[in-house]
Amino acid sequence: MERAAQVRAGSALFAGFRALRLFSSDIPHVVRYSALKRRFYVTTCVGKSFHTYDVSNSVPQDICCMAADGRLVFAAYGNVFSAFARNKEVVHTFKGHKAEIHLLQPFGDHIISIDTDSILIIWHIYSEEEYLRLTFDKSVFKISTILHPSTYLNKVLLGSEQGSLQLWNVKSNKLLYTFPGWKVGVTALQQAPALDVVAVGLMSGQVIIHNIKFDETLMKFRQDWGPITSISFRTDGHPIMAAGSPCGHIGLWDLEDKKLINQMRNAHSTAIAGLTFLHREPLLVTNGADNALRIWIFDGPTGEGRLLRFRMGHSASLTSIRYYGQNGQQILSASQDGTLQSFSTVHEKFNKSLGHGLINKKRVKRKGLQNTMSVRLPPITRFAAEEARESDWDGIIACHQGKLSCSTWNYQKSTIGAYFLKPKGMKTDDITATVMDITSCGNFAVIGLSSGTVDVYNMQSGIHRGSFGKDQAHTGSVRGVAVDGLNQLTITAGSEQLLKFWNFKSKVLIHSMSLDSSPNMMLLHRDSGFLGLALDDFSIKVLDIETRKIVREFSGHQGQINDMAFSPDGRWLISAAMDCSIRTWDLPSGCLIDCFLLDSAPLNVTMSPTGDFLATSHVDHLGIYLWSNISLYSVVSLRPLPTDYVPSVVMLPGTCQSQDIEVSEEQLEPCDEMVEYESPEQLNAHLVTLSLLPESRWKNLLNLDVIKKKNKPKEPPKVPKSAPFFIPTVPGLVPRFAVPEQNNDPQQSKVVNLGILAQKSNFYLKLEEGLENNKYEAALNLLKELGPSGIETELRNLSPDGGGSIEVMQSFLKMIGIMMDRKRDFELAQAYLALFLKLHLKMLPSEPILLEEMTKLSSQTI
Repeated sequence: MERAAQVRAGSALFAGFRALRLFSSDIPHVVRYSALKRRFYVTTCVGKSFHTYDVSNSVPQDICCMAADGRLVFAAYGNVFSAFARNKEVVHTFKGHKAEIHLLQPFGDHIISIDTDSILIIWHIYSEEEYLRLTFDKSVFKISTILHPSTYLNKVLLGSEQGSLQLWNVKSNKLLYTFPGWKVGVTALQQAPALDVVAVGLMSGQVIIHNIKFDETLMKFRQDWGPITSISFRTDGHPIMAAGSPCGHIGLWDLEDKKLINQMRNAHSTAIAGLTFLHREPLLVTNGADNALRIWIFDGPTGEGRLLRFRMGHSASLTSIRYYGQNGQQILSASQDGTLQSFSTVHEKFNKSLGHGLINKKRVKRKGLQNTMSVRLPPITRFAAEEARESDWDGIIACHQGKLSCSTWNYQKSTIGAYFLKPKGMKTDDITATVMDITSCGNFAVIGLSSGTVDVYNMQSGIHRGSFGKDQAHTGSVRGVAVDGLNQLTITAGSEQLLKFWNFKSKVLIHSMSLDSSPNMMLLHRDSGFLGLALDDFSIKVLDIETRKIVREFSGHQGQINDMAFSPDGRWLISAAMDCSIRTWDLPSGCLIDCFLLDSAPLNVTMSPTGDFLATSHVDHLGIYLWSNISLYSVVSLRPLPTDYVPSVVMLPGTCQSQDIEVSEEQLEPCDEMVEYESPEQLNAHLVTLSLLPESRWKNLLNLDVIKKKNKPKEPPKVPKSAPFFIPTVPGLVPRFAVPEQNNDPQQSKVVNLGILAQKSNFYLKLEEGLENNKYEAALNLLKELGPSGIETELRNLSPDGGGSIEVMQSFLKMIGIMMDRKRDFELAQAYLALFLKLHLKMLPSEPILLEEMTKLSSQTI
């Protein structure tokens, strides 16, 4: 068992493909300008990957800081950083730090790196050699930021957490000047458009415009939103400075009037990680830890920026994901941030956000509320979608955390729908909607409540269309509802350990069955009629809704089962649990065929309708992770896993598509699991076994004469007589042409005597050998290689008239008898024997030896 665990590392069915909808983190972005293409490029990092739109690459660990110049992008991970050319290939790697690198500064042909121990190293980029190393005492001067002032040759300005600043000449390795600072830690340094002037951001929220040539403070600004996270200046002729804050607000300051002219509140839902004005453009690029990258344009009269373009994912952990549609290209996802979004597995340009749910959408539009936080709905906990009538009315229904009403959403319009579905006259204090489902026709929604009530609503009008049961369907909370594909049966599961089957139209209870434990969730595969039930005792039961019986039971999870998914053909059931495992159960065999662990517990799992990808979401992760189905493009062993199988941990895929990994020869050695199964020539000696020959080889043996007659030409092709060059003439006075002589001898026969000229064929010789050693495999193999005409010729020549003998005919019948005894090549034996009898039936009664063999054959039964 240990060897099996070593050979089968990871998952045998699923391979990490890539992550979706990850755009930004708390690391500031970098902007670089390509003089060749005359375009700006924005680079952000997400975990181990950095994106330069539209190119991305990855590094072995999470990126801790980035920098860029006109040619290269630098990314630091741990105590190492690399230089990337053309945004994808690593051209240089720099190793020498012992602590984590947190600052990078390009410096001409050099690059400056600073780690958390305040050790500064200057590297030569192309030789990767260390040029200079400076060590600072962290208790006195812990470096927090770095800047290369414009026109200051070979000089860098360092800011510290203690508040002081130092100006160094890195070529001569000399400290030129120390700025005492403002007794508050420095968080940001930015070069102003004017020479010798820099902006200093402080922990207190102040921005100091300081002349470093004369050590003179020119002006001060203060924001009440906490420390300054980043600073940028407009360079398109407007004296505007932008400053970011930890609460996601951006302050815009007029440097001429020395006042605040505008506030961009809630530009991001988290701290502003980085903001940059593009050179000589009215464009501001911002990013934050809310997984968003935004570009703002300043083209209004008031100087306020409006959103121009954005790349945005979820800013909080996901609560539910499901594939939408039948093409397997769109994934709907709900998050704790309150949004419902659609992600494309093909290209990011097809992504769209359905927005936040609003309690009163009309009131917000009428009053023009800017801050909609007070009227937003709570996060979506579960949702169901059906695209059958999406062009006519809403096709998505969602239940919200702590809410009784369920909201409807329109996918085509990308907005919340017109209705909130809830029963009339019910108190909303403690009762909440727990589960829901939409019928396959898209006309009805079934909603289960925590009180045990199950209601039906019309999706087009939002009208209540009845309830299951007299007062309530269950005495406990409803844990699952499902409707079959024909709208005939509704299945509900309650926390009181009961599973009930209802008539969808009449709302009458048909059947009820008790469960061993309370159900946690329920999932129906409408095509196959299989119902999956995840119970609180960490087991899974599969029911057939037609027979209403449990057909499979699975156990093995060690934690709560969060989600399940069926494969499109209904053969696999995939389950994800809090024990950080994803397991694949084979329903026909009832066995576990695949299992792997993850470093983060999976919350949701959904299978593509086309079966090519498995999508998952995880605790403390903002993205959706795709896993490719290996069985679609490779041979996969689906043997059951042993009971003591120990799964291995698989890393989550990155935002880059997985590339081929070189595998060592040891891993390529065949193991017991991957031995290809070879079918035996005969499954059992008592079973009839057919040959693998096509029907054209044996099916028309008895009809060859009819086929030849149909294919016979009506008249032979006429060959034109070739005239001689000199036409012969008869000698005489009158010239006459000579007539060729004709042979009219009636005694000359054109029939060839086959008995004289006949030669023994290989089949004939093998039959003669069979009389001596009683082995006919070689003779049978020769017959299998022949076509119908060749087989007829061989069997016709077995008779004495065709050049054969009685003994050879006897040998042929013995060969047929052996085939009958072994019960192999059954159809060939019947076809060969039938043709033999057709050709030689007249002479068989006159030969006692052949009659004896025929008697033996007639006594044999199949």
